[in-house]
Amino acid sequence: MATIDRQATTLALAHALSAAERGLAVIPLSRTKLPALRSPHRDDPDPAPCHGECGRFGHGVYDASADPRRIRELFAAAPWATGYGIACGLHPHHLIGIDLDTKSGTDSSAALRELALRHLFTIPETVVVLTPSGGRHLWLSGPPDLVVPNSAGRLAPGIDIRGAGGYLVGPGSRTDHGVYSTAPGTARLAPASCPSELLRLLAPPPRRHPPAPPATGRQGQGLVQFVLAAHEGQRNTRLFWAACRAYENGIGTELTDPLVEAAVRTGLTEREARSTIASAARMTAPAPPRRS
Repeated sequence: MATIDRQATTLALAHALSAAERGLAVIPLSRTKLPALRSPHRDDPDPAPCHGECGRFGHGVYDASADPRRIRELFAAAPWATGYGIACGLHPHHLIGIDLDTKSGTDSSAALRELALRHLFTIPETVVVLTPSGGRHLWLSGPPDLVVPNSAGRLAPGIDIRGAGGYLVGPGSRTDHGVYSTAPGTARLAPASCPSELLRLLAPPPRRHPPAPPATGRQGQGLVQFVLAAHEGQRNTRLFWAACRAYENGIGTELTDPLVEAAVRTGLTEREARSTIASAARMTAPAPPRRS
């Protein structure tokens, strides 16, 4: 059972209520930075998806509220909470969190500066939260009509994004590694508007559906879909298998480009994809006739 630190919980509640006064929706967090309240459906044999429609607490960021009464109820249900999370993507700020990590072994601040130079934007003066590990959270405000997804390292190594459905650990929270605090001079700032050039980088990539190759028919479409369904760790294997089947059935040459495009969408580079397909072509090529 979690150890109850009354003083830490009282301070966390006070900070959470202060954040709510600024229009920020919050939830209680444990010392591990995870939501303090467990799911009420954890013991259901076949739980249906629920985002709080059942009326009970324990739905993570979907419990978040800026209503002081509800916040007190949440913390009363989690007396072991020592921190609070701030939900991103909600009215009125539509908060976007830029998490500059220090654990990846890369200089995430330098990576952000390089991105800013390359794409011609400047990070405006905004709220900055210092993490116990030496990282920083930059708070930015997004437009109401854009859903920014959460991501880890997609923008650059060491840069994580907290968007819709995610949350940031609020300043004043106490965790197993220390206390989160606001950088000097930024506590009273409002989250600054996210630069439009940065928003374009944060927006979800458009979904592209490769056209089915006309001459390959249903079989070719099936092989392309097989590659598209690959997860990390199986991308090369699936691509190689699909390419082998394509060459064995005489459609390898015309299916090469659709297979490459599908593989690139799963995360391979074009060079890796073409190399894998070339290996499949060599593997399935008929053996040369033996000389007598």
